[in-house]
Amino acid sequence: MSVHQITTAAFEKEVLQSEKPVLVDFYADWCGPCKMLAPTLAAVAAEHDEFKIVSVNVDDEDELAERYGVFSIPCLVVFKNGAEADRSVGAIPKEQILSLIGGAK
Repeated sequence: MSVHQITTAAFEKEVLQSEKPVLVDFYADWCGPCKMLAPTLAAVAAEHDEFKIVSVNVDDEDELAERYGVFSIPCLVVFKNGAEADRSVGAIPKEQILSLIGGAK
């Protein structure tokens, strides 16, 4: 799987109604730590299909970011069964990403 960008319109179907856990990467194009985190998320997505990873651009989807209380980026939010299960703010290494998702199962 790969990381794909979603909009507010697709959020309910892609995240809240997903049968798999979903890691949502709230990011912005101008954010340095977000750019550093992107290749790691892509690698995790390529190696794991038991969950999915999507990204949300907070500049384009500011209402969605506000709805989920995203005030600092990058912000990784894990959703399971339509509800937030865990979150982390800031760039984190691959092992912590896997732990974040695994801890939410």
